[in-house]
Amino acid sequence: MPAAGHTDNRLSQGSHMTAQQPIEEFPARAPDAKTVVVALGGNAILQPGQVGTFEEQLVNVDGAMRCIAELVESGWRVVLTHGNGPQVGDLLVQNALAAKTVPSMPMDVCGAMSQGSIGYMLEQTLLNHFHKRRLEVPVVTVLTQVAVSAKDQAFDNPTKPVGAFHSEAEARKMMLEDGHVMKEDAGRGWRRVVPSPKPVEIVPRAAIVDMVRNGICVICSGGGGVPVVRGKDGSLSGIAAVIDKDLAAALLAKEVAADALLILTDVPKAYIHYNTPEQQALGTVSLAEMQAYAAEGHFKAGSMGPKVAACMSFVEAGGTAVIGSLTEVVQAMAGEAGTRIVPEAGA
Repeated sequence: MPAAGHTDNRLSQGSHMTAQQPIEEFPARAPDAKTVVVALGGNAILQPGQVGTFEEQLVNVDGAMRCIAELVESGWRVVLTHGNGPQVGDLLVQNALAAKTVPSMPMDVCGAMSQGSIGYMLEQTLLNHFHKRRLEVPVVTVLTQVAVSAKDQAFDNPTKPVGAFHSEAEARKMMLEDGHVMKEDAGRGWRRVVPSPKPVEIVPRAAIVDMVRNGICVICSGGGGVPVVRGKDGSLSGIAAVIDKDLAAALLAKEVAADALLILTDVPKAYIHYNTPEQQALGTVSLAEMQAYAAEGHFKAGSMGPKVAACMSFVEAGGTAVIGSLTEVVQAMAGEAGTRIVPEAGA
């Protein structure tokens, strides 16, 4: 219960039902709806300049879920996945600051914690928007372990920065005392870097597929999934790594036999010659054309590159992939916005 004088500013729309009120019968969706895996970009949860309070994130998520509810209402069956980079970074800072008082949690556990907290916000706000639209669509968040290969070369060359910035002296102390790999990050300080292996298996695949087939909107593989490896006996164990969320989204889309993969970001389309006088937005592009653009180096590794790679991976399996803006979700899936990658020219 809030302390005296404290006001809880969390979103409360649609939360005034009491236990005595009857549950309304909403119309169900058509059983033959097409399936799209939607990968939410970081701007759906945290905007530039924000500090990351729960209230800030909840407002952002609520706006994003309004768009997803509109997509469902237009006839799509949606599977949601999302990033978690800033949230895991904050948990690692909290770990470091509280280490002398409470035990620190390992990175895979921090990933699981962020999946739960973000999934909670997504699930709650999406259900509220479904209720407003009278859509009878169950929503379930699945804590998702994603297996990687212990032999992945990424473990020999950690590259993914995580957590806070440190001075060189602090970094060297962490390397010596904690065994962390630390690297200087573009003149901004030193950061811990961890492996970013490729996802090879969505562990709860069968359960996710079953729920999708039964019309449930599933939120899963958050942050690329909790990274785990399988032992020789098939047992699972967590590992310190960060799986690329877009590659995990492509794998998820293949596993659920989705018709489309939609990667949402903070730009309306993918571009060639980005941020130059020759900049050109891409509309509908064949897989072969996109592969040629990627080979020419048009998509940077730290931004559009992983998204394009994930899309091409999914299209190679026969699907259609779209890169678009969170503000144009329905339009992107209708072919009226975003960059659409198709298997062949003219498709």
